[in-house]
Amino acid sequence: MHTARFPSSATPSIFFRYSMALNEQDVARIARLARIELTPDQRGRAQAELNGILHLIERLQAVDTQGVEPLAHPLSAHEDITLRLREDAVSEQATEARRAELLANAPESADGLFLVPKVIE
Repeated sequence: MHTARFPSSATPSIFFRYSMALNEQDVARIARLARIELTPDQRGRAQAELNGILHLIERLQAVDTQGVEPLAHPLSAHEDITLRLREDAVSEQATEARRAELLANAPESADGLFLVPKVIE
C-alpha cells in the first residue's frame, strides 16, 4: 500500500481532520449488504484494499482544484476531443411477445416488471 507523504507546508489540515478508515466491523457490514460471504482472511485483505482506496480518495480531495476547468474527457486537456453522442431514439418497437421473451429471463416478475431482492437497508 502506498502512503502519502506531504511536505509539512503542503499538508492540508483537512486531510488529518477527516481521515477515513474502515475497521473489521465496517467491512463485515459492507460484505453483508453486498451479499458477499468473506472468510476472515478475505475480510482482512478487503479491509486493506478498501482502506487503500479511501486513502487515495483523501489524497485526491487534498488537491487544490480552485480555478481548474473541469474536463469532460481526460484527454481533452491535450487534444481536441469530440464526443460522439448518439440520438436518443427507439431502436425497436415494444411488443407483448418481446416483453414476454425478456421477462422469461427474470427469476421473478410481476405486472410486466422484473422483481429483484431488496439489497439496501
